[in-house]
Formats: sequence, structure tokens, C-alpha cells
Amino acid sequence: MVISVTMPALSPTMTEGKVALWHKAVGDAVAPGDLLAEIETDKAIMEIEAVDEGTLGKILVAEGTKEVPVNSVIAMILENGEGQDALELLALEQAPPSPMPEPTKVTAPTSPLPVAYSPVAETPALSAPPSASPPGGRIVASPLARRMAKDAGVNLSTIQGSGPGGRIIKRDVEGLSATAPVSAAAPAAFLERSVVEILHSGVRKIVAKRLTESWQTIPHIFLNIECELDALLETRSRLNERADGAYKISINDFIIRAAAFALAKVPALNVRWTDTAMQQLSSIDIAVAVAMDDGLITPIIREADQKGLAEISVEMKDLGTRGREGKLMPEEYQGGSFTISNLGMFGIKSFGAIINPPQVAIMAVGAGQKHAVVRDGALIIATVMACTLSCDHRAVDGAVGATFLKAFKGFIEEPLTMML
Repeated sequence: MVISVTMPALSPTMTEGKVALWHKAVGDAVAPGDLLAEIETDKAIMEIEAVDEGTLGKILVAEGTKEVPVNSVIAMILENGEGQDALELLALEQAPPSPMPEPTKVTAPTSPLPVAYSPVAETPALSAPPSASPPGGRIVASPLARRMAKDAGVNLSTIQGSGPGGRIIKRDVEGLSATAPVSAAAPAAFLERSVVEILHSGVRKIVAKRLTESWQTIPHIFLNIECELDALLETRSRLNERADGAYKISINDFIIRAAAFALAKVPALNVRWTDTAMQQLSSIDIAVAVAMDDGLITPIIREADQKGLAEISVEMKDLGTRGREGKLMPEEYQGGSFTISNLGMFGIKSFGAIINPPQVAIMAVGAGQKHAVVRDGALIIATVMACTLSCDHRAVDGAVGATFLKAFKGFIEEPLTMML
């Protein structure tokens, strides 16, 4: 029995994926647990393993193929003892029946001419070129062949199918891209001399879709606050000196812990919005925006209020590294109750971020900069960090957001309170 390998749904929202790499070739033995392929989703690259024993009989989707629908067949595994004839039989069983050609009507001429004087005899008939279109004009081709022809700019009507009933299959299209003329509908790589078209990656498409949806459907309210960092910077320096290389705490690690503590004090912000109800979350899971080459990802520090600064530092470095490499598991970046987006390392003073639904808030953090501030009636120089809280006004009133920022500011400016 031929076993189908399908494009897996690696997350609840996944509808399509890309076959990034095949680890097995046609003819290779396959055992349960063997690594078959790597699948690229909108956020990461995941490995899929074989669950059956046999031989990889056929690969239907080549490496690098994008937008492969979930549950579509990407390969075939032959059980032990089966040969390629099983695949051919399966193809014949699944192929659509070929339409029967209409019988040709022969009409005898009323006054036949001798062959020597026949105009037809003087001009030999030219045989019509083979066509992939059966009577009725419909081109019979496999989905993979259609996609390959589209990518290569090849008109399917110019290809003679070698599959059952004249069906155009993969091997009929392979190798045509280099010699076949590009159809008028094929997109040009260069729109102008100075403009190069760069196709959107899966990550960029998802980010664009979610941010557009968020901005258009969520009433954002923005609250700003400034926090003095001098006490935090001194505490950080002392902790890192005593670490002896075991860890290196960053300002962002303090921000994560302070946000978690503030959410514990203001649980009204640790919620999710749905059309029917507000979901109060018992776990404080902080998502942190991490830049990638083609978008961003938000790895999550689970139960951040229960973890110390050193643990948060080590975990965040690991998640950030694997996130940029596309190696995070879905559960490591999906969910979360609150998001932090920190652009301080780029020198950005302040900015507003777009909420990641179903979360109801995200905090944008700017760079710490030297400013003149008044303290106890005296003018002094202090390191000040600007933070902007974006709230979903359907779920969060301004007073709730302000209470959160006040608590956050208190933890940042008195970091020893986070050690208790």
C-alpha cells in the first residue's frame, strides 16, 4: 500500500508551508523517526519525521516550493516489497478519465477526381502539432505541473502530456524554463532599470496581514512615561561583576522582569480580548519582539514573574538566537499575555507599537539618554528612558494603563524591589 506524506499543520493558524529541504532521496529506506524533510512556516523551520517504514518512492513537491497547502501530498512512501509499479497503478486510479474523441465523419465526394489531379495530392497535409488540450479545450495537468509551468512562464497548451490520458505531469515541464519563451503574464524581475522586484517572504506576508488587521480593527490608545535608569545601571553593573561570566544581564532583562511584576500588580492588563468575553490570564508570559532578516518574531518568557534576572537573561539569549535562525518551536513564540518591543539599542528615543492580538497591550521602549531633570528642587543630569504603552481601548481604560506604567516605573527606578 502506498503511504502518502502530506504537508503538516504545524500551528493552528498555518494554511500553507514551504518545503525547504529533503533529507531523503527517492529510493532511500525510511524508518519511523527518520528525518524526512524540513518545512518552513511563516515563523520557523520545522523538521518532519517518518511514521511508517518503507522506501521513499516519489517526491511530489521539490525543495524550495512555496505556498504548499496544508494536507496536500508532498511525497509517497512504498511499503516493503512494493515497487514503482504501485505508484503507476495509483496514478492510473487517480487520473481523471480521458474524454473519448468524437468519431470522424467521412463524406464521399460527389464527383471524385483522379488522384493525379487532386489539389490535396499536390500539397502534402501538414500534421497538427501535439496538444495537451483534449476535445473541449480543457488542459489536463497536475497541480504541481501547473505551478511549475506558471513559475517558468511556459504555456501549458504548448506541452504534450505523457501522463495517463495525455495529462501533463512534472517531468513534462522540467527543463523547459531555460528554453521556453516567457509568457506575457509572467512577472518581470526588473520593473525599471533601477527597480528590482523582491517577492514577499511567508514571514513578511503574515506580519503585514496581522498588523494591518490590528491597526484597522483595534482602537489604540497611547500612554507615555519616562523612567530614570541610573540606579538600575548601577545595580546591573554590580550583578554582572559578580557573575564571573556565568551570565550577563542586559537592561532589557530588567525591563522584562519589571513588566512582569507590574502585570502582577495590575492583572486587569494581563488579559486577552475576544468578541464574546475577556479572558483573564493566570500566567504572566512576556513576549519580546526580535528582529529577523525578513520580519520579526516574538519569543516568550513563560511565567516571567517567577524567574530571576539571571534565568531571564540566559533564556532570552537562547530564544533570541534561535528565533533569528528560524529554529523556534511554535509553542515558544505563539501566545503570550503582553509584548515588549525595545529599539533602544538602535538609538530610537521613543515610538509607538501596534498591538499583537488577542493581546491587549504592547510597550515600546526607547534608548536611555542623558537629560536634565529636577530632583528635590535641584537640577541634575540623569539617564532617562521613554516608554510608550499601546492599549486596546475596548479592553483597557486609560486609568488601568496609567496604573501599570506607574508600577513599572517604580520597579525600574528602584530595582532592588525586584529582588524581593
